[in-house]
Amino acid sequence: MTAADSATQAEGATRADSATRVDAARIRPTVILGAAFAVALVGVVIYALISGNARHLESGDPFPGTFTATADVVGYFLGFLAAALTLGGLVFIITASNPDEHGSIDVTGYRAHLMLGRLSIGWAVLSWLMVSVAAADASGTTPWRLVGEGFLGQGIGVSEAAVAWIVMAVCATVIAVLIRFSLGWMMHVVLLIPAVIAMVALPLASNAGQGPNHDYNTSLGIGFALAVGVSLGFRVAWANAPRITSNVARAVVSRRSALILVISDAVALVYGLALTLFLLPVRYAFDTAFGVAAIVMIVLVAVALATSVSAYRASKQNDVSAQGDADTENSAGRRIVTAGAVLMLAAVACWTVMDTRVAPGLLAHKFTGWDVFLGYELPGPATTWTLATFWRPDLLIGVAALAAAVLYLAGVRRLRRRGDEWPVGRTISWVLGCLVVVVVTGSGVRAYGSAMFSLHMAEHMALNMFAPVLLVLGAPATLALRALPAAHGDEPPGPREWLLRVLHSKVTAVLSNPIVALVVFVLSLYVVYFTGIFGTLTRYHWGHVLLTVHFIIVGYLFYWVIIGIDPGPRRIPFLARIGLLFAVMPFHAFFGIALMTMSTVVGDKFYSELMLPWVTDRLHDQWLGGAIAWGASEVPVVLVVVAIVAQWAKVDRREANRGDRHADTYEDTELDSYNAMLDELSKSRR
Repeated sequence: MTAADSATQAEGATRADSATRVDAARIRPTVILGAAFAVALVGVVIYALISGNARHLESGDPFPGTFTATADVVGYFLGFLAAALTLGGLVFIITASNPDEHGSIDVTGYRAHLMLGRLSIGWAVLSWLMVSVAAADASGTTPWRLVGEGFLGQGIGVSEAAVAWIVMAVCATVIAVLIRFSLGWMMHVVLLIPAVIAMVALPLASNAGQGPNHDYNTSLGIGFALAVGVSLGFRVAWANAPRITSNVARAVVSRRSALILVISDAVALVYGLALTLFLLPVRYAFDTAFGVAAIVMIVLVAVALATSVSAYRASKQNDVSAQGDADTENSAGRRIVTAGAVLMLAAVACWTVMDTRVAPGLLAHKFTGWDVFLGYELPGPATTWTLATFWRPDLLIGVAALAAAVLYLAGVRRLRRRGDEWPVGRTISWVLGCLVVVVVTGSGVRAYGSAMFSLHMAEHMALNMFAPVLLVLGAPATLALRALPAAHGDEPPGPREWLLRVLHSKVTAVLSNPIVALVVFVLSLYVVYFTGIFGTLTRYHWGHVLLTVHFIIVGYLFYWVIIGIDPGPRRIPFLARIGLLFAVMPFHAFFGIALMTMSTVVGDKFYSELMLPWVTDRLHDQWLGGAIAWGASEVPVVLVVVAIVAQWAKVDRREANRGDRHADTYEDTELDSYNAMLDELSKSRR
């Protein structure tokens, strides 16, 4: 054997050994995660069997039997886990894939796509089955007896958990159907909507949405559930994803993925700890199942965060050029991610124990009407002083608005550090818009608006017609496109490319159509308030969160079409924009007048049960709300008209300057020809 043959054989052996290590890295996460899931599932089953009727003694519900009680707990664990795997898997596909020219995901995200396609079918079937189980658990009977005797509807009516399962079942079905029809990157972005709703459905029907401070707990519960879902599902998808061949792309995806895990784990830890402090008095921390599960869960999330930080540090230091070293690093990274996934899986099992029991803080508290309907006690009648000084900060939307302001300012700072200018007016507009959201959702306007229709309408006007105008004029997408770095070479697309895809997608084109934006903006008023939707949503704090998000998004979409600076919708002429704006005014005026002249109270069931002592005439309070809706809408109209006129004048000046530069630079051939013709005529007359 020659030296060349020996070298070739050694090289082949090295490659084979490398491939073996890579294959082992691919197989090992699946085996480890499967074993961890089996252990967690067995643990949940054992807990459900051992706890017996303790859960029902705490809630005061009749014991439905061992099968129903066990199935309710196990179903919660499986449903929450499926939602987490779906949400985190979608986030991984969106952030790790490199779509082709048709917008389809690549092989990096395809394995996660297949996993979600199969998982969502089982998840949907489980969720529909759990509707009857949850209803039976609350009714103290078995599912087949409840269904067989025709009492399923009544059982659902007395069980908020059953309603939550219906919401989850609908979302899971939508995902199961749509994900089988498209490999498009944008489709996975759209599927985030039902995934987010499904992720928070079960927690909001349990401890987080009940009793004192449930306004705080609802926001904390939403943030915690979403963070856990992203953390666990992302880890599982990442650990089982195929190896990226490009060293550059692998390094970028690893660093980006680790950062996502650090953020999600940090949010889960902070929000989970805060939620636990609200629901678990210290004296019950070690002598209740809820307390022990909460302590273990917090520790597990904290350790998972430590693994994410370790993975992020390793990804920043990864500068591997040799293929063998790259494989070693890739295998080590998968082990870290898999370990974090096992920790978060155990944390979900602990959360299942917590959320299927009544929190000790609720058991130890003597409930009042304030606790049931609002979660807090109002200090007295609504006055200028109480509206300004009585604060209940929104720990979800308010925090998100502050984060948006900070990120915007960071983008402006990046531009200025490299010598680029950014209009001060846009910065002021965006920051003011964020502050409006913070103040309206955290001050007495929200606190009293949750109990009085008139102040709710003031909140509506501020979030739907005033804050969006300021936010749109801030041009956040334009700032992001200028501040975010572009992907180069083998680098996968990053936030800048994601934003461009969303802005130029068919979904955005449809939503930003002037007619669609107008119809959605106007129709939402009548659908929300003149149907039973408002009466249902106003009873729960998650309903106020949903209405707030709806108001801001719908308002932003409408004003983006009219005065938007960011790229995206096809711009209509300025006169058409003014016409579109004034076309909305009659609908708002009629809406306000309709509220003022109605003989019935919108959401009367909730307001009558709340019985505020200083609101003795609910029809008059509604009349005042209608007057606010009618009169307050004129202020943003004036701002929008001023913005349109200013933009119009700016465009005219730009066109005039362009024409002057063209005239100074290029010869006007038509004018020269005309002058030559006049000279010829003059010569011929002579």
